[in-house]
Amino acid sequence: MTLSIRNQLPGTVSDVTPGEVMATVRVRLTGGPTLTAAITREAVTELGLAPGSTVLALVKSTEVSLATGHLEGLSIRNRLPGTVVGLTLGAAMASVKISVAAGELTAAITREAATDLGLFVGSDVVALIKSTEVALATA
Repeated sequence: MTLSIRNQLPGTVSDVTPGEVMATVRVRLTGGPTLTAAITREAVTELGLAPGSTVLALVKSTEVSLATGHLEGLSIRNRLPGTVVGLTLGAAMASVKISVAAGELTAAITREAATDLGLFVGSDVVALIKSTEVALATA
């Protein structure tokens, strides 16, 4: 299957915590960092997810936010530190490629945000991804 989702990070399920309707699934990404996905219990069952399951964590580039400094008091669980390795500025939007321990992520943010953050190739950033914006796929 070919997907338009740019951010496809391979990993292994380390923990599944079921809730009433939703479950949180912790994924140890290749390269070491951990990502949390909040998906339905039905999806956990349909995908057969359990510790040790191999998955792809999928995140649309529009769901990746960026920060340039230390963060406190933020509910976003997924925080991947990295370095900007590519920056394309358009009239309204910017595409930012970030090298993280698990590979490469792309963030689609406004040009204004990229300018306000002072982004440049070589900038240190933290990629922020809400758990509810992480989808999981199996082979």
